[in-house]
Amino acid sequence: MPILGQPELHEIPEADRPWYETMPAVAMDYKVHIEAGKEDCYYQYVQQGSTLYVSFHVIRGGDGMAGFAVRNPRGEIVHPYQWQASSDYTDGAAMGGFYAVCIDNQFSRFASKLVNLYITVIRYEEWEKFTKEIEDLNVNMNNFTNTISTVERNLNAMFMYQAHSRNNEARDYALILDNNAYVWKWSVLQILVIVFTTSVQVFFVRKLFDIKTGSGKSRI
Repeated sequence: MPILGQPELHEIPEADRPWYETMPAVAMDYKVHIEAGKEDCYYQYVQQGSTLYVSFHVIRGGDGMAGFAVRNPRGEIVHPYQWQASSDYTDGAAMGGFYAVCIDNQFSRFASKLVNLYITVIRYEEWEKFTKEIEDLNVNMNNFTNTISTVERNLNAMFMYQAHSRNNEARDYALILDNNAYVWKWSVLQILVIVFTTSVQVFFVRKLFDIKTGSGKSRI
């Protein structure tokens, strides 16, 4: 099962941590393939107090629905399973540790699913820390700090909107591909039927005009 992030961050120096764990905000977009009758779980490390947002959207496959659940680091289900086309979960004050994001396709015995998974982790305290450092420099940055505050309030909403837009775009594209394959398949089938029918008709018409001649003896 994929694991995103590093455990035991208190033992890892700040300079040695991956860039996505020290940034004030991180957004990750994945397209995952879930086999029929299976469940896959993905793990994302979230620092304590961060805002976690997770959304999933079934792009193609079967009835277009799947199960979606989120477990916190204690193993508690904070977003219970529901069989649906899309769903999301937000935790405004997440506990520190690994969150499990699980996609269940066990109810679909024959059809696999292509799912778009979107995860964001926002550390608002990092924005405040950055603003405080600017203020400590005794620099008149009122406009700048106001801009930072506005970005802080709207950043998560923007990520959510982008996730929904990507989901809709991916699902529409998959629908176009499916329709194109459907039209192409039935067009070829109809052409073959027409060719076969025409060949049969020509064969029987020729049989009607096929007159066999032979020599015969006349009797007196």
